[in-house]
Amino acid sequence: MTTTTDTAITLPAPAKLNLFLHVTGRRSDGYHTLQTLFQLLDYGDELRFSLNADEQLRLTCNEASLSEPDNLVMRAAQLLQQKLNIKTGADIHLQKRIPAGAGLGGGSSDAATTLVALNRLWQGGLSRAQLADLGLRLGADVPVFVIGHSAWAEGIGEEIEPVALAEQFFVVLTPDCHVTTATIFSHQQLTRDSTAIKMCAFLTGQSRNDCEALVRKLYPAVDTALDWLSRFAPARMTGTGSSVFAAFPDEAQARAVLAQLPTDGSGPVAGVRGFVARGINRSALASFDTVRN
Repeated sequence: MTTTTDTAITLPAPAKLNLFLHVTGRRSDGYHTLQTLFQLLDYGDELRFSLNADEQLRLTCNEASLSEPDNLVMRAAQLLQQKLNIKTGADIHLQKRIPAGAGLGGGSSDAATTLVALNRLWQGGLSRAQLADLGLRLGADVPVFVIGHSAWAEGIGEEIEPVALAEQFFVVLTPDCHVTTATIFSHQQLTRDSTAIKMCAFLTGQSRNDCEALVRKLYPAVDTALDWLSRFAPARMTGTGSSVFAAFPDEAQARAVLAQLPTDGSGPVAGVRGFVARGINRSALASFDTVRN
């Protein structure tokens, strides 16, 4: 849902999938270079922003543990305040649905929505490109959410080329484990020398997730979830995990698969949560005016 007034804004923050992820190298500054295809989903968090009279930034969340000063939402708001050199405050409420540490981009998407919404409320006047550049300071995935379009990405994730992907529905499963990106990207066993590919190679099945084999070894719950989902369709991990996904041509097939996931805590996939989402090419943020007229 998107609602806007001169003093309040409600905007969604969509999840994403990495349809593939190749790590092509490592820069001297420690950042990894990569290739990936970001697929946005019609599933995600929601944020409400309202101006306040006391010049403070305040964050609340339906998950109390996320209402911390180092949350990416707060960091994004503070970064924009510094960039605009203003003291105007805001009350922010984050309605969290995207699992944390799951490779679904929840924190980055929340940060992107924060930058776009507060730039509008505070009349900051920054363009979408400027907001994307600012977002890169918070994380490599933030710019694609600011742009609001499914995209092919290279570099450290900031070289973005919007793409139009065929509509698919995805079953997304999240095992009961938290995988940190830093742990995977710093691991000695991570493959870092994949050869760059073109879109045609991806479309003919010549791709993978370079982090998947390592994560499967370190986190048995991810390995089990992939094995279970692969019974129904080719399955892959997104980002550095822990979530895994499989694509289906229509919603009915996807929901039929999800319905077979045990919900009584039994079996090899006990503790795994899941949802069905439609892949979208443009998010609500893509058509939202970043500047108030």
